[in-house]
Amino acid sequence: MTTSETPQIAPVETEQEETLAPLDLRSLFVAGVHFGHPSKRWNPKMAEYIFGKRSRAHIIDLSKTVTALKTAKEFIEKIVGQGGECLMVGTKAQAQGAIKDHADQVGAMYINQRWLGGMMTNFQTIQARIERLVFLEDAFAKDTVVAQTKRESLMLAAEVERLNKFFGGIKEMEKLPQVLFVVDIDKEKIAVAEARRLGIPIVAIVDTNCDPTEVDFAIPGNDDSVRSISLITRHIAESISAGKAAAKLAREERMAAEAELEAQEAAARAAAQAKAAERAAKAEPKAKKTEAEAAKPAKAEAEADEKPAESKPKAEPKAKKTEAEAAKPAKAEAEADEKPAKAKPAAKAKASVKPAAKTKTKAKPKAEPKAKKTEAEAAKPAKAEAEADEKPAKAKPAARAEAADDSDSK
Repeated sequence: MTTSETPQIAPVETEQEETLAPLDLRSLFVAGVHFGHPSKRWNPKMAEYIFGKRSRAHIIDLSKTVTALKTAKEFIEKIVGQGGECLMVGTKAQAQGAIKDHADQVGAMYINQRWLGGMMTNFQTIQARIERLVFLEDAFAKDTVVAQTKRESLMLAAEVERLNKFFGGIKEMEKLPQVLFVVDIDKEKIAVAEARRLGIPIVAIVDTNCDPTEVDFAIPGNDDSVRSISLITRHIAESISAGKAAAKLAREERMAAEAELEAQEAAARAAAQAKAAERAAKAEPKAKKTEAEAAKPAKAEAEADEKPAESKPKAEPKAKKTEAEAAKPAKAEAEADEKPAKAKPAAKAKASVKPAAKTKTKAKPKAEPKAKKTEAEAAKPAKAEAEADEKPAKAKPAARAEAADDSDSK
């Protein structure tokens, strides 16, 4: 078969596969999924998937392939339907075209060139290169490339081409994928190792020379035939498309439920506001009455406060009278204190005139302890003593006159 015949046959086969898309033994047999590797290159762990041996080559049991493929499709559809992403990996020459075409049809992420080490385990560094690719593509699209010479612009164009070769299928990948679809796990050992290290489930096509225990969902089949890879990859792409449709439907239903809930909340809020407005309208007359009733005691209190303020000047004369009455006893006490003080010099003069009065004046110290009790009581004895002193003094001249008359008569 020449190379010119190959492009003519491939489109016809793909069209038939796309129109039929059957998942049965016949379609798998026509695609050559049952052909395995030579028996000397087989892996004993694949014994359960081998139907027999023909022409020193193993034949894969297609019934188990159908069952495994259905299980894998259901799993991928479930993961993608929950909002996950499936990364399709096939870097061997037979798988590059099929991976790219079917991934582009359903909008899935893919890698069909060399798997760079650390593509998932060192995703931060890979993401920086992806951002660089997006930046350069935008710069070339908007014609804003800053280059001093033509050689520099050519270098930037070559950089964009190189980055697009490795990261063209994952430019929109912002996080790690939730499931990995691999063609030929023996060739993609690094991808399988990184996925297992990160705990990402793996769906893979395993041939008779592979170890099916390294993946979570093994699809036994021929991984060296373009038709076989294309058929299985298309079924995986269909599951991805169904999962995205289910995710979109679930998202729309969720948005509709949220919108309905918001509408119900808005209606309930409006009803509550209307009821509150009605209650407020009914409560306004009562509130006015209560305000008027509450204003009356306040007004009465204010008037009561004003009346005492007006009656205070009338009470001032009474206060003055009480002050005058309180001043009288104090004035009487002061006068009583002054009178004894005036009487004492007179008593001294009378005592110097007649010695007989000394005996009477000597009684004063006995009255002094009594004077300490109260000033009013002390003033009365002093006044009485002063009067007593004045009477003997008046009687002495009379006695002298009588004595003179007696001497004259003799």
